[in-house]
Formats: sequence, structure tokens, C-alpha cells
Amino acid sequence: MPTLNISEPAQRVLDYILANKLVSRGEKLLVAVSGGPDSVCLLYILMELHEQLGVDIHVAHLDHRLRGADSAADAAYVARLARRLGLPATVESADVEAYRKERRLSLEEAAREVRYSFLARVAESVGAAGVAVGHTADDHIETVLMHLLRGSGTRGLRGLLPVSRWRSGGLDLTVIRPLLDMTRVETTAYCRARRLKPRLDSSNLSVEPFRNRVRRLLIPELRKYNPRVGEALRRTAAIAADDLDFIDQAVDRLWPGIVVERDGAVIIDKTALVALPPALKRYLLRRAVESALGSLKDIEAGHVEDLIGALEKPAGRVIGLPFGLTFTIEHDRYVLARDPASLCPFPPLESETALEIPGLTRLPGWTIEVAVLSPSRVDVAAMKDTALSAYLDFARVGSRLFVRAPRPADRFQPLGMAGLKKLNRFMIDARVPRSWRRFIPIVASPEQIIWVVGYRIDERVKVTGSTLKVLHLEFRPG
Repeated sequence: MPTLNISEPAQRVLDYILANKLVSRGEKLLVAVSGGPDSVCLLYILMELHEQLGVDIHVAHLDHRLRGADSAADAAYVARLARRLGLPATVESADVEAYRKERRLSLEEAAREVRYSFLARVAESVGAAGVAVGHTADDHIETVLMHLLRGSGTRGLRGLLPVSRWRSGGLDLTVIRPLLDMTRVETTAYCRARRLKPRLDSSNLSVEPFRNRVRRLLIPELRKYNPRVGEALRRTAAIAADDLDFIDQAVDRLWPGIVVERDGAVIIDKTALVALPPALKRYLLRRAVESALGSLKDIEAGHVEDLIGALEKPAGRVIGLPFGLTFTIEHDRYVLARDPASLCPFPPLESETALEIPGLTRLPGWTIEVAVLSPSRVDVAAMKDTALSAYLDFARVGSRLFVRAPRPADRFQPLGMAGLKKLNRFMIDARVPRSWRRFIPIVASPEQIIWVVGYRIDERVKVTGSTLKVLHLEFRPG
């Protein structure tokens, strides 16, 4: 039933807001106002709905300094508009062109990043729950087409959502779009009916920006094939959104059993992921990338497809992604991280260090205790080597031992084997992640490797029934 004393467009927007649960009564809402017809329409409709919604409004405007006096006039217009409506406002300016050059972005990307960073800061400073922006059904259709042309995959076909999150550089912003059910023609008509005089951005007439080319050239051409192409694209976007909601729910259920997040890295169980259907693989990987980076900015469908194609590659393969993220294939898992080595439990070894025998040796990240024992004082049969503790034949080891990092030419005779083996090949066979290998402590005498700490001692120094003295080494972290 229509609400009394509000216009038909406002009633439609109210219905859309309630259906999509865009706002909560009593909260503060930031409204981004550029000065154009869409954002002015949004502001006035929200003012119409003030009693129904019960939200406090704070106006925000950013002058991008891209159109000289026109940009400054837009800012002044928004400030006057806020004063006339009795609303608090934050109006600032930023050098978007300088930001674009510094970050090597397109002008559209730079303007968007600077604008949303500004809105996130203002929302936080005024205690706003989120920001309302004036995106319309036309913006939604244009976004679907842009994503389609860029090969963004099914997720891109959703276009603009009623609610989305923007994250960058530690900033987090909830973005709501109350006008997605209205067209640009309707927002202009709303302003005309109320004798509002919004600003007109002359840059919208240019066909240089990608969005403007889609708006002014592509869509009119598509209408020659289907006059209702906008409706068709909106229907496609709605279907894609429903399908993706279903897939996202499935990923929610699978995630805890397949994925571990640790120290900024995302670790994925290899066997479990490979067994999934292609759609679930794709969207679980996409979410994993988002979790590792904090956002999906600059991550395209092609990047995810590269990961899908690499899943069966041999261990050791590394796929590069934007922002320094890497996808590392290990024997039983996949690791998404900016630095996979950060997951290694072993601290780096800066130099070769002689061990005190017997005694304690301290080096960064390790305390190493060495004891010489008589077989009569230890039950040889009960001795068990652990990852960080080993029992060795003192006579075969010698009294000069060193701890060092692995070297390319290293060989040793792993316990239980008849001959020598290259250390690197041993680590591969032992499934030591490539990024860890340079950190594995090696205990060596002047003649040979004694112990690959955490993995295997050398066959030639094991304790036997004829051992007269036992050397016990124990590595303790810290």
C-alpha cells in the first residue's frame, strides 16, 4: 500500500530499500552527491522518506579537479544544496590526475579509488553506517556490458548490487544503491518536476572513457537488434545473481573443511579441491584470492582460470597474481600468499655456526642443546628421533659440528638408504615446500651432513649396538 504524502518515485525507492534491507532505522547515512541529476534525485527522495526510514543524512562531495572551474562550481552547488536542506556536508577536493600518474591507473580507476577512499574516511569520521550512491538501472546495464566485454565471468554478469563492500588500504565501506530500480530518464524527470536544477557534467558527452563508449555508442547499437536490450540484460543479471548466491552458499559450507587461513596466507587442501565440480573449484579459488588480498580489485576471470589450469601441475609450480600474490603448488596443498616462506616454521640461518659439544648454542630463532651420553645411561632400544631431536653415534659424528643453511651441492645418505642422495632431491621427495628449503637447518661435520633437521639423520651416524657414546642433539625454537 502506498505511503501517504510521498511521490510515486519515492514510494518505488522506499519499496526497493525495504525489500533489499538497505538501511536500518536510527542509523546515520552518508549520501554521495556529485551535483548531477541522479545524485540530486537520490538526495531529495531520501529527504522525502526521512520519516519512513528514520535515518540521519550527511552529504559528501569530492571535487576531482579534472574540469577546472566547472568542478569547483559543482562543489559549491552541492554545498549550497546541503545548506538549503539543512543537512551537514563534507566537501573536499583531491588531485585525481596526480594520483593516476603515481599509481599508473586509468583516469576512471583513479577517480573511483580516490572517491571511495574519501567516502570511507568521511563515513568513519561522522559515524555513518554506509554511503548511498546514485547508481541507476542504466548504470547497472552498462556495468553488465563492461564486465562482459572484459571477460569478467559469471560474477561480472551480476552488474551492480543493491549492497556491496569496498575495501582498500585498510578502509572499509558499505555502499548502497537505492536507485537501481529507476532509469536515468526517470531521475531527470523527477528533478524537472520539482524544478531542481542539477549540474550537468560535460565530460559525460565524451566517448573517451570506456563507460561512456558503452553508454553512447554500444547500447544504442544493441537497441537496433533488441529494443528491450536493457530489460534483457537486467533479467540476465538477476539470474546470474541468484545462481551465484547458491554457489556462494555451497562455498560457505565447504570452506572450513578445505581452507585454513594463517599469517596472511590461504592454504587449500589439494585432494579436496581437485575433487570438487569445476564451478565450486572456480568460486572457492576466487574467494581464496579475495581473502588473501582483501579485495578482488584487478582480479579478472582470466586469473582464476589460470589457477584452475594449474591445479594438476607438479609440486613446485608457482603462479603469479596481481599485487605480488603467488599461488604455490605443493604436494598436498595449494598456498596463496605474498610470501609463502612466511609459513615456514624454521627461522632463517644467517651464517654457519659451530656447536658447543657438550653445551648450549644460541642463534637467532634457536637454542641447540648437545649432550654426550653413555649407552649405559640411555635405553638405546627406546631412543626415538623426533623432528627436532636426534640420537647419533658420537665416534662417527666427531667433535666438530656446524649448523648451516643448505647448499646446492649437498648430498647425504638418508637413514635407511644404501647410497648418497642429493639433498635437493631428498627435500622434493620428502615434500618439503620449495619456499621452505633454504631455511631447513643442516647439521654437518667437516666431512659430511649429519642431520637434515626436522626430517632425517644420515645412515652412517646412526646409533648401533656397538656405539660407545651417544650424541644427543635437540633444537628448541626461540
